[in-house]
Amino acid sequence: MDYFIEVDYSQFFKKNQKIGGDVFLLSRNKSEDQIICTLSDGLGSGVKANVLANLTAHMAQKFAFSTIDIIKSAEIIMNTLPVCKERKISYSTFSILKIHYRNGSPLRASIIEYDNPSFLLLRDGECLEVNKTVHELQRAGAFKEEVLYHTEVNLEVGDRILLYTDGVTQAGLGTKPYPLGWRENNVKAFVKNLMKEKPDLSAYELASAITIKAKALDIYKAKDDITCSSIYIRKPRRLLISTGPPINEENDTVLVDKINNFEGMKIISGGTTAMIYSRINKTKIHVNIEDFDNILPPSASVEGIDLVTEGMLTLNNIVQLLEKRTPLTELPSNAAGKFMKLLLSSDQVHFLVGTKINEAHQDSSIPFEIGIRRSIIRRIRTALEDNYLKETTLEFI
Repeated sequence: MDYFIEVDYSQFFKKNQKIGGDVFLLSRNKSEDQIICTLSDGLGSGVKANVLANLTAHMAQKFAFSTIDIIKSAEIIMNTLPVCKERKISYSTFSILKIHYRNGSPLRASIIEYDNPSFLLLRDGECLEVNKTVHELQRAGAFKEEVLYHTEVNLEVGDRILLYTDGVTQAGLGTKPYPLGWRENNVKAFVKNLMKEKPDLSAYELASAITIKAKALDIYKAKDDITCSSIYIRKPRRLLISTGPPINEENDTVLVDKINNFEGMKIISGGTTAMIYSRINKTKIHVNIEDFDNILPPSASVEGIDLVTEGMLTLNNIVQLLEKRTPLTELPSNAAGKFMKLLLSSDQVHFLVGTKINEAHQDSSIPFEIGIRRSIIRRIRTALEDNYLKETTLEFI
C-alpha cells in the first residue's frame, strides 16, 4: 500500500488510582483488511470502572469483527450493559472505529459513538465537520432515550482521527480559565495550533500532547482518567534491519548491495555483518562509548547506516521491550533504546537475515532464552504486527 495507518494512544489514570477506568483496544483483521479501535470509559474510576470498560471494549471488538451490522452490534452492547440504579445512566460508554483499507478500494472509516465526546477528523490541519446518523434506543432503567451516532467517511493520506474520553473535555473543570472544563472547541483550537507548528507529529506524539495538556489543566492531578487515541493516515516510513552474514561468503557483496540500495532507514545488528559492510564499502566503524552499560555492548556508527548494534543479545532485548509494549518514555538509554526508537518510528520493516551459523551461539554457557536468530526475528515480527500494527517482510540470504 502507498499509505500506512498509524494508531497509538496516551493515557493518565485518575489521581491516586493504580488502574484506569478507560480502556483502549486495537486489532487488525488481515483477512478482511480491517483495523478496529475501541475506546471505552467505565463509570467512576478504579477497578470497578476498569472491569466495566474492559467488558464493553472486548464485546465491541468481538462484534466489530463479526458479520453483524455495526449498528446492531452497538445496540446489543448497549442492551447488555447494566444501567446504574442511582444515576440511571449506563455503566460504560464506547466509541468504535472500523477502518477498511483493501487495495483498490477507497480507504473508509465507520465510527459508532455512545456517550463519549465526539471524535475529531483532521485534514490539512483543520477539523472537518462530518454528517452523523442518529439512532435512538430506549433501554429499561434508563431515565432518558439514548442515542448512538454513526458516521461513514472516506479517508485521505494525511488525515487524522482522534478519539478521547471526557477526562480530556472536562479537564480543568471549575478552574478560572475553564469553569465548565476544557470542552470540545478548546480541544479543537489546541489541536489546530499544534498541527500548524508541528504538522508531522506521530500518532503517539499528538495523543500525548493532548493528554499532557489535559493533565496540566487539572494542575497535574488528573480528576478523571484521561485517554486519547490517535489515528494517522500517512506515507509509510521504511526501515531495513540486516542481521547475520550470508551462508556463503560470495554473497557478501549481494548483502551489501541490498543494504545500499534500500530506500529508508537502516540498522545493522551484528558485529560480523557490520564488518562485512565496512570492508566492502571501505568505511570505518566507530564505537559509541557514551551508551555503554552493564546490559548490552555499546552501539556503533558507520557511514550510510543509521544504527549499528551487537547482534543476538541486543535482538533478544528488543523482543522483551516489544512484547511488554514498553513506552517510549521508559526506554533504556543504551543501544536497545536507540534501536527501539527507530523501530517504533517506522511503519514497514524489512528483515534481511543471514543464514550462516555463528558458532559462538552454540556455547552452552549462553542463556537458552537468547535462542537462535530466526526464532528471535519471528518473535520481533509477531510483536511488531500484533502490538503495533507494523507491516513486516522477511528475506533470507
